[in-house]
Amino acid sequence: MFRLVSANVLLYELKRTLAFKNTMSLKETILEQQNAATKLRDVVQINTLRMLRAAIKNREIELRAELDDREILRVIRTQIKQHKDSIHQYKEGGRHDLAKKEEQELTILGSFMPEQLSEEAITHIVRRVIQELDAKDMKDMGRVMKTLMMKLADSADGKVVSDIVRKELAS
Repeated sequence: MFRLVSANVLLYELKRTLAFKNTMSLKETILEQQNAATKLRDVVQINTLRMLRAAIKNREIELRAELDDREILRVIRTQIKQHKDSIHQYKEGGRHDLAKKEEQELTILGSFMPEQLSEEAITHIVRRVIQELDAKDMKDMGRVMKTLMMKLADSADGKVVSDIVRKELAS
């Protein structure tokens, strides 16, 4: 016999899972969310999380080691970049239906990323690093970016940081 479970119970389980997200590894969180999505029969989320788990597994096979949360975030970041590129390609090709699907998947993937810093906060950090390194022109951009990406690795997009550094060094 099948037991009917209300949507409220499933949402409660999902919220409970998210509440314990900090104590669980990212891999466990992804699996828990996939299970919750399966119970809710959310096809887009199920497929997105399966694709993400497959990408993580492929990376583990490639490295011949289990990934930690930082490496998993790197895989997620790669997936996000691929989805953004796909959205751009689909919109150029007039396939707005596929672009919409990719945007939904992008939203799901983005939920696993840490909170991103605002451009103002990034600009403030960039100015401070430029001052610390005594960088004067574009020749110093490599040193500045290396230092910044070590500090901002998970909290800022590299392209945004690069654009701000370029702007600050040009002025």
